[in-house]
Amino acid sequence: MASNTAVQITPPTATFSTQENDDSYLSTNAFAETALEGAKREGLLLAVRARWIALAIIAAILPIINPNWDVIYYYVPLALFALIGWAQLQIGRVGQSRPELLLIFCDLALMTLVTIVPNPFNDLDWPLAMQYRYGGFIFFFVLLAGATLAYSWRTVIAFGTWTAGLWTAGVLWVYLMPNSQPALTEAVTAALGDHKRMIGVLDPNAIHFGWRVQEVVVFVIVAVTLAITVRRSNELLKSHAASERERSNLARYFSPNVVAELAQNDEPLKTVRTQDVAVMFVDIAGFTAFADGRDPEDVIRTLRDFHGRMERAVFDNGGTLDKFLGDGLMATFGTPLAGEADCGNALRCARAMIESIDDMNRARAAAGQPQLQAGFGLHHGPVVLGDIGANRLEFAVIGSTVNVASRLQGLSRTFDCALVASDDLVRQTRSEAATSGREFDGLVERPAQAIRGIERPLVVWSLAKPWNEAG
Repeated sequence: MASNTAVQITPPTATFSTQENDDSYLSTNAFAETALEGAKREGLLLAVRARWIALAIIAAILPIINPNWDVIYYYVPLALFALIGWAQLQIGRVGQSRPELLLIFCDLALMTLVTIVPNPFNDLDWPLAMQYRYGGFIFFFVLLAGATLAYSWRTVIAFGTWTAGLWTAGVLWVYLMPNSQPALTEAVTAALGDHKRMIGVLDPNAIHFGWRVQEVVVFVIVAVTLAITVRRSNELLKSHAASERERSNLARYFSPNVVAELAQNDEPLKTVRTQDVAVMFVDIAGFTAFADGRDPEDVIRTLRDFHGRMERAVFDNGGTLDKFLGDGLMATFGTPLAGEADCGNALRCARAMIESIDDMNRARAAAGQPQLQAGFGLHHGPVVLGDIGANRLEFAVIGSTVNVASRLQGLSRTFDCALVASDDLVRQTRSEAATSGREFDGLVERPAQAIRGIERPLVVWSLAKPWNEAG
């Protein structure tokens, strides 16, 4: 019986394929979207918290900058900015969201009004152009910085474009307002005489279109630059998410130490090769009769418990989970990379599994449920390893060693024992440095057995069922 593992190794270049009908692409895309959703929520929360901290700081320094009672007016827009941030946190999500874009526009419109429109509680009769002397435009950069934490690169560019449009509209509105005070301009001109450039700088009615254009251009440049940075960050996040997805897939089949080794190499599974591997088959005895007439949910629950216990034992002992086989499984030790204690690990894993099934049976007996019995077959020998397939690769473990391990598992029923291991595996375990001797407790040597598929009879060892005493 040849076996192919279910490990799918997706090349990085194919991770973001444009083929929408490719299950791997859809799965990867969904994984990346989930990562982006988490990053968006985290970034938005960070941006709103940063906004609230900035607003608190501004609220604290306002009385220092303007120690007059009319400063109270500015606490109203500060509260509105805080409320908008809270609303963004409530509706923020990955993808296009019109309510979210509307809140961003409200942010920018409010900032434009606060910057250009004079304080209505201030009794100073100054020209509107004097509002530009306070340098309020720099506060747009605070909003832009927060946008980079939470929004996509397209939104950041829209942020810059909307700011430029609103600010230009505000400048034109001030220019068209008839409330300028020419007497102030005349006074400055009379005081400075022929210094025309100085008059232009100090004129209270001057809007300084050149400065306003400079503000808009610099802001757009910064916004585009930050948008490029955000896009690169998103691509890195997607790449990282794809890598984590591939690593998670590997972790479903390989032990953590093997996953770490695979993650450090570019193509560790690519080369087809032959190496000695320990192979284990596990199967629940009489499971068909157990499942017959039983509630399907109870059957699935029992299998999940059994498989979960077996999976943990495989990984705890440095093995590779090849596949689940209905009510059984196949595991290998020494794949994809050979170790110094593969056979010992296989034998220790089988003992850990048997103990785990014994614990499981005690719990089932206490609950009045029927107990389970399992058979184990272990063999050590050469197998062929390597990737098969073109785009959707599978890591294959093929050879007579796999077949023999399966036959030995079936032999456990003939001997009415828990485990049957080949003499090849036992002898190799004895030669390994990590062997403690406890691996062989209870093993009984059996006469050479004829195994279908191989020419020579095979000496085997068996281990009694611990659950016989339990009932």
